[in-house]
Amino acid sequence: MFQRILIPLDGSTRAERAIPIAARLARASSGAVILVRVVSKSSGFWPSVAQRSALAQQVPAADFAEAERYLADIASASDLEGIPIERVIRLGPTVSTILAVADTARADLIVLCSHGYTSLTRRMMGSAAENLSREATIPVLVLREDGPVPGSEDARPLRALVPLDGTARAKGALEPAAYLTAALAGSRPGILHLVRVVQPVTAQSEVGGMERASARARRYLSATAEHIREGFVAPAVSKLNLAVTWSVVVDSYVAEALSSRAEPASAKAEPDVFDGCDVIALVTHGREGLRRWVMGNVTAQVLRDSKLPLLIVPSQWRGDMGEEEQEVESENRAVFA
Repeated sequence: MFQRILIPLDGSTRAERAIPIAARLARASSGAVILVRVVSKSSGFWPSVAQRSALAQQVPAADFAEAERYLADIASASDLEGIPIERVIRLGPTVSTILAVADTARADLIVLCSHGYTSLTRRMMGSAAENLSREATIPVLVLREDGPVPGSEDARPLRALVPLDGTARAKGALEPAAYLTAALAGSRPGILHLVRVVQPVTAQSEVGGMERASARARRYLSATAEHIREGFVAPAVSKLNLAVTWSVVVDSYVAEALSSRAEPASAKAEPDVFDGCDVIALVTHGREGLRRWVMGNVTAQVLRDSKLPLLIVPSQWRGDMGEEEQEVESENRAVFA
């Protein structure tokens, strides 16, 4: 699935943490890696047409020469040996330029490492990772500077946590998460763990309250897991030899529940059920109107709170389901109801 993998680089060792992961994904798919260095002298906003030529003149040729030397050194690194490499240097504001390169280079995944901001800095400046994940039309895998790297040598299976909310759009993360898990797991077992968060306030407003809402969520996840195994939902997953497990979490705050559930330390009380995961995969902007805004907030908060890698899949990237999967999805909604 991921055959053209783009890595934005800024010359820092933090950004270079994305290289080994991108290389493993490229090798698994016999794909290519696109190294991108953005030379930017602006404040992050593209200037007017009249100012562009002046801006270009302000950027010394030495900056481009340095960028070329840097990408050449990166391309010759042992991690990328044997992988087709493309090197791209562009002038412009960072986020919009990276997205433009991803489009013209036909990339199907962006892999980057996000540095940590203080709360005040984040409010004032925002995060390039958040902006990229919000605006990108292809999946974005965000690693954390102070977080673990998925696929490290470990005896236990590699796990991806996929939150589902009862909609077909949320299932758009299943196949990307499965490919990512299979590629990074290598010879180790891989697991997709489905999670449904039941919010007490919403559940108590319904007839039967929490008990009925939790039971419906369990039925829904159980049916979805079975349909995945049989190839009716996200059919590519059934070919990757991944186990599919699930759990229901009751919590008022969806993002906090996902982050807490995903962290390995949070699962010590239930070692036989779930012992954490290596990556979180979810669809952003999967709903319309106010609900779309809420879904986007959940993604942004998980990105800020969790130290785990986050695979963010835009809903429009997946496209519409075929007739067969629409039929299965209708059955799942009936089970959930």
